[in-house]
Amino acid sequence: MRAKETPVTTGDSAPQRAGRREWVGLAVLALPTVVLAMDMTVLHLAAPTISADLSPTGSQLLWILDIYGFLIAGFLMTMGTLGDRIGRRRLLLVGAAAFAVASVLAAYAQSAETLIAARALLGVAGATLMPSTLALISTMFAVPAQRTFAVAVWMTAFISGEAIGPLVGGALLEFFWWGSVFLIAVPVMLLLLVTGPRLLPEQRGERSAGRFDILSAAMSMVAVLSLVYAVKKLSESGPGVVPLGWALLGLAVGAAFLRRQQRLAEPLVDLGLFRLPAFSAALSTQTLAVCAMAGTQLLLMQYLQSVIGLSPLEAGLWTLPAVAIGIGGTLLAPKVVARVRPAVVVAGCLVVAAVGAALVTAADGEDGLAWAVTGFTVLYVGITPILALTTDLIVGSAPPDRAGAASAISESGAELGLALGMALLGSLGLAVYRQQLSDHAPDAVGDEALRDAQETIGGAVSTAEGLPEPLGGALLDAAREAFTTGLHVTALLATVALLGAAVLAAVSLRRTPATGHQAPNQEQGQEQEPAETA
Repeated sequence: MRAKETPVTTGDSAPQRAGRREWVGLAVLALPTVVLAMDMTVLHLAAPTISADLSPTGSQLLWILDIYGFLIAGFLMTMGTLGDRIGRRRLLLVGAAAFAVASVLAAYAQSAETLIAARALLGVAGATLMPSTLALISTMFAVPAQRTFAVAVWMTAFISGEAIGPLVGGALLEFFWWGSVFLIAVPVMLLLLVTGPRLLPEQRGERSAGRFDILSAAMSMVAVLSLVYAVKKLSESGPGVVPLGWALLGLAVGAAFLRRQQRLAEPLVDLGLFRLPAFSAALSTQTLAVCAMAGTQLLLMQYLQSVIGLSPLEAGLWTLPAVAIGIGGTLLAPKVVARVRPAVVVAGCLVVAAVGAALVTAADGEDGLAWAVTGFTVLYVGITPILALTTDLIVGSAPPDRAGAASAISESGAELGLALGMALLGSLGLAVYRQQLSDHAPDAVGDEALRDAQETIGGAVSTAEGLPEPLGGALLDAAREAFTTGLHVTALLATVALLGAAVLAAVSLRRTPATGHQAPNQEQGQEQEPAETA
């Protein structure tokens, strides 16, 4: 259907409420979001099968698993701004086609190199889909209360995809070859390509005719990828020359990128967005919340398996109640924030999350499983509504023609929080574990065996199994106690960070009205450019 130009209601006139077409369009946008999230976790169970079939080296296997997330993080800001310029629906459909093609290439890859290349293409295509779907939601739902609920649905789709990824992957691997986990995306992307032109509006920013700055795009990718790689190496091997070097490179290129944006008449990223109080406060709160949760969750999953003794599947199943309740809380949050100021709701959810993290510090001894699962559930239920609400605040506070860039910055903030949480809090927990094990390991354990046990709690379990009794049992007890102490320290710091984020949200968002009393685009007070609607 040929697009036509229609004005979008702005200013003091009443915004048009979304109808059936917009809600059906939201369902179409939610489906690829599920697939994108699934692709981040679906390979966790397939790694052994891929190793047996393609015989990748250890380094190649890591790139197969990681390059997808790396390139999504690196290309988010570039693709968000590109969508503002060439049209968000257009970029979404191009990305959907590329994602489908890359999924087929990955499914039928005959070598590790081909699979790495296909996963890289999936990451680039995924970076076009994530900010485009979110920016289109801000266009389709002009009424703030409806937009908040639509963003909550979008976030629920993402949460669901991450949760069911390993379960779906396990089911497919039970009956089909490993490539089948990639083919799930193909019918979803084809549905998007068929229905998107009819259901989704087209819109681009006021700078759509301007020159796209390739150098800025390259600099943003180098800066983000360097920082993400630095925190990944930090989480794997601890402080050292390699992570420090990558971090310094990322910071240096990032600083040069920011200086360039200040000089350009048409910057890749509008730094003026950060002067919007709701935008900056929501972004900071979101990054802190994700950081606290990611670090705690990383150690908690290892605790359930290596300390409590659950299998990976059992540990995953114990997290499903948290996911289910978290989804319910995420869908309920828009109804609450329609009547109560976001500052109160977001701060309240952060306090709930802090209580959950504090409960994790009680996980020990015979009651460890109950405390760990309860604490994680409360933490997750507190965090998930925040992700939807802060995302809505970030996108809703930005000028309409910057929706794509704002969406990309929101996603980048979440990616950064995830990486920092796993690297910083995870590394701190591991450092405590190593020190505690060094202090309390049996004297009869040799230096080499102790070093192996200090690498990871899983390494300690393997090392203890190779030692005679009662020495092996004593080492295992010491390792479990040391890891539990590391988990407690991490959860305690997460509690402090979440309480700090609650104070930040309560103070910084205090003037943001409830969505039921908020006019569209109220914060920026700018008119929206005419948009193309199908």
